[in-house]
Amino acid sequence: MAERSTSSRRRGRKPPAPGTSYDAGLRLLARRAHSLAELRRKLTRRGYEEGEVDSTVGRLAQMGYLDDAAFARGLVRRRSQTRGSLALAGELAGKGIDREGAASALAALDGETDLAAATRLAERLYAAKPSPGYREMLASVGAKLARRGFPASVVRAACRTVLADAQAGAPDPSGA
Repeated sequence: MAERSTSSRRRGRKPPAPGTSYDAGLRLLARRAHSLAELRRKLTRRGYEEGEVDSTVGRLAQMGYLDDAAFARGLVRRRSQTRGSLALAGELAGKGIDREGAASALAALDGETDLAAATRLAERLYAAKPSPGYREMLASVGAKLARRGFPASVVRAACRTVLADAQAGAPDPSGA
């Protein structure tokens, strides 16, 4: 046992926590869903041997506790209200979801869903600091939407919509 923890330290990993990797995997999954790669990475970082981790991940997947497709769909469903499709694709890749799985999960998002989420965020951001014109709004609100992973075409459309709604609801300066 001492040899195992010494070799783990040499590789930059902690010695494993008491219990099996299966127990640790169940504890992690009890907190939130994980992708296969994400759970494998966490168990490895906790110091469990690679063979034991592979066995645990395989067993949990076989039992239905790990499902990359379901994980990806859930992440997209939860985060699509505040993140654009570009950011979601990056997040899925970071969680270890392959391109096909990410594309399948993102297929549920259509252009209208992305635009609706971007417009809601643009309305909130515009209300906090109204801009006098489209270029100014695009520079401030549009930049924030782009950082959240919305495509440029969606950013421009959301900014145009919010600005048009704000100008339509604004009182006429001529008093008519």
